[in-house]
Amino acid sequence: MSHNVTAWGSFGIEMARSAHIAVASIGVLLGSVAPAFAHFQELIPSPDLVTAATGRMVSVDAVFTHPFDQGPVMAMARPEQFGVVVGETNTTLLAGLTRFEVDGKPAWRASYQVEGPGDYIFYLAPAPYWEPAEGKYIVHYTKVVVDAFAGGEGWDALVGLPVEIKPLTRPYGLWSGNSFSGIVLENGKPAPFTEIEVEFVNGGDTVKAPADVFVTQVIKADANGSFTYTMPRAGWWGFAALRVGERPMTAPDGKDAPVEAGGLIWVKTTDMTTGRK
Repeated sequence: MSHNVTAWGSFGIEMARSAHIAVASIGVLLGSVAPAFAHFQELIPSPDLVTAATGRMVSVDAVFTHPFDQGPVMAMARPEQFGVVVGETNTTLLAGLTRFEVDGKPAWRASYQVEGPGDYIFYLAPAPYWEPAEGKYIVHYTKVVVDAFAGGEGWDALVGLPVEIKPLTRPYGLWSGNSFSGIVLENGKPAPFTEIEVEFVNGGDTVKAPADVFVTQVIKADANGSFTYTMPRAGWWGFAALRVGERPMTAPDGKDAPVEAGGLIWVKTTDMTTGRK
């Protein structure tokens, strides 16, 4: 009997040791897999609405980051395009771009003085960003609309970016709880069933996500390229329609790498109860 007990005891010890090794291995594996957070090209103007009280000068900051988590910030090379569309006029702002740093990484700022009432569409075509963790380049064509003096016209005009969201909802003067709708266009044509990532600029880290899946909301456009999302909180919201570019680019190792071509638009909501943006 003692021999049997010893045998079973040895077997139990080996089983426990194997289980411990397996659990430890799983722990190492899980620990080595970092959650994937969405990259967003921010293009945030100040003020977001031009009034007699704000004055005519608008400052627009371009930062490549993870909005909800307030970082990390990725280094931005000098943009390939940076400008503003007002009516039929497209004005480049490249020459006036100034470099500044956020968390030690380069970002870019443009200043512009509005001339009168109307909707000013600021846009950005960044230099391709190589993301080694995902093995791809990222190019996010981004825009934001600033209304001046309640002009109220031209907010749905297109810049002509390779991937672009055409707003179906006026992208300013929105309350929290309002819905935003748009159409995803690729080369000027509706892009059906495009995946759209949505994130909130979590300034001051005021919102705590109960799990990683809450950080980036994911929706899809319908067969006509249209989508709608209801924004539950006051602040800036980014909508990123993501497409895979037709032409690969050469990666640092000399191989072809895919290009994530995103069309982004930024929308701000205001709390109806407090009037707080």
